[in-house]
Amino acid sequence: MTSTATANKTEITLKGSVEIVSDFFFTAINSILYQRGIYMPETFKRESKHGLTVLTTTDEGLLRYLSTVQTHVTQWLLAGHVQRLVVVVQGVDSLETLERWQFNVTVEQDNENDQPNKGGGKKVGNKTAKEIHNEIQAIIRQVTASVTFLPLLQEPCTFDLLVYTDKDVEADEQWADSDPCYILNSAEVKLRSFSTSVHKIESMVAYKEADEWEL
Repeated sequence: MTSTATANKTEITLKGSVEIVSDFFFTAINSILYQRGIYMPETFKRESKHGLTVLTTTDEGLLRYLSTVQTHVTQWLLAGHVQRLVVVVQGVDSLETLERWQFNVTVEQDNENDQPNKGGGKKVGNKTAKEIHNEIQAIIRQVTASVTFLPLLQEPCTFDLLVYTDKDVEADEQWADSDPCYILNSAEVKLRSFSTSVHKIESMVAYKEADEWEL
């Protein structure tokens, strides 16, 4: 019945949307690090997130780093200051940027007369949890399948996280201005997007093509 369909809708608050986006970032970063072999496979565990079984790190140092980033990103998302998050994969020896995973953030509802309170509790959108999870699952599956189209990394690699924010955001000493780490003559693949009805996340990966490697 129509009443049942209506009951399945989830009232999305700003805070709820931020939690979903922040957790997606954590899951996506972990998936990239695992699939691209940045950390050893044995340092990951299986975990259920967004209706999927995913792999997340057990490395204590990495967990502390990701937790710190996630805390700041959550605060900036609540304030509407985050424009995009970028995962940069670089060669340890060459220091060259080999892959650049970009997640653009758009605030879908930005009515000055409908601003959330400081706790992020004001209702600003609605969408079923299943709809959101299905869209997130599609992106994570694309990250998992990336090994089928991305070139094999030819050297040990490390990663960095870039968070693009509004210029007036004040960050503590843990953050520093960074080069955007663009890849010259890169190939690009646009990935799926997802929306909470409050935030929209559009994703893509740029990479150095195999024939550009120095052999």
